[in-house]
Amino acid sequence: MTHLRRGRRALTALALAGALSLVATACSGGGSGPAQPAAYSPPPSDLTATITYGLWDQTQVDAIQDSLAGFKKEYPNITVNLSVTPFSEYWTKLQTQASSKTLPDVFWMNGPNIQLYAKNGQLEPITGAIQAGDIDPANYPRALTDLYTVDGVSYGVPKDMDTIGVWINKRLFQDAGIPLPSADWTWDQFQSTADALSKALAAQGAYGAAGGMDGQTTYYNTIMQAGGEVLSDGTSGYDTPAARKGIQFWTDLIASGGSPTIAQLTDTSADQWFTSGKLAMYWGGSWFRSALKDVPFSSDITVLPLPTGVQKATVIHGVANVVSATSPNKQAAQALQVYLSGEQAQKAQGAYGSIIPAFQGTQDAFVQSMPQADLQVFLDAVSYAQPLPVSANTAAWNSLESELLPQAFSGQRPVADVTAELAQKMDAALQKATP
Repeated sequence: MTHLRRGRRALTALALAGALSLVATACSGGGSGPAQPAAYSPPPSDLTATITYGLWDQTQVDAIQDSLAGFKKEYPNITVNLSVTPFSEYWTKLQTQASSKTLPDVFWMNGPNIQLYAKNGQLEPITGAIQAGDIDPANYPRALTDLYTVDGVSYGVPKDMDTIGVWINKRLFQDAGIPLPSADWTWDQFQSTADALSKALAAQGAYGAAGGMDGQTTYYNTIMQAGGEVLSDGTSGYDTPAARKGIQFWTDLIASGGSPTIAQLTDTSADQWFTSGKLAMYWGGSWFRSALKDVPFSSDITVLPLPTGVQKATVIHGVANVVSATSPNKQAAQALQVYLSGEQAQKAQGAYGSIIPAFQGTQDAFVQSMPQADLQVFLDAVSYAQPLPVSANTAAWNSLESELLPQAFSGQRPVADVTAELAQKMDAALQKATP
């Protein structure tokens, strides 16, 4: 997602549903089940190899180069070539590489895809490195280590993490003559504030907030805050009172005029409304920090926690580094995976302020990268965070969300009708989830 994080969240867009079958086909070429872990031994410092590290975010390259400089000191004979592919092309390229057994030696993986690639034998388990003490899962949030554990086997080491907060343009609040809400605000207070801001800012063409077009940043959170689940024991949680409340939150926001219309949000995404100075409140991830570096109102930005519904909740997610099960240089690839999982490399990543390192205790640099904005909100949210909902075929039901939920958000159809249909179709997709 662009930074950006649309890559770290669930895969979106209708094209992804079609891509799912291609992924499964590509993956099946590498094996019919999970890879059996190869014998692991700590790589010797004089190990010689050339490996490729695949990723999708160009904005993180400088930070990664800093980490690789440290890696080079420990392994002077291992050369690491970066392969940066835009997220819009990343997974298609990975599918092709999986089918030809030419995956990068080390590459970025996200929650929506981990089960698919792990179950089809494309990823090397990190079991050996854990047993050797080279990787300690206790150094990372439990929700993330669980996310990258499939059928009891761990495959990825979290490199970063993200939670969701409300980015605030204080200048628009001042223009509207409306005081900032307190950190303990509620759903009702959010809705009334958004409505008041939109009315006061109408002459500027600005809005108070933006509707829920992206699950990770919007409606997954409100479903969880209402006490519901998107997935429950392998079935859809959409046809429940809590899920309906979570979706109705966004339908009400748009209907009140507190948000641009669905048509407007289709033309211009919510993050673009915010960076253009036309949105006072934006539900966005911690990764959005890097998109705000050069906006003219950066000194007027702050962050508030998500408003509380029945309970506090936010989605947590993060990218993991994984090793290809078919890498011809597996020991060197594992050496890089282990190094990038360590405190030194994670601190180097955090120093650039674009992401929150996943390693516990290395996040201060992120918080200080925008001191006026109270980025600590994102770290505090970890205590009540819930994992991004994923399955072995996440893309299939993500496409159903993209197809059906706008009909509820726009008021075209009643929320209850849309969520019932979504649950039925989602359950059918989940029953086909075995790769």
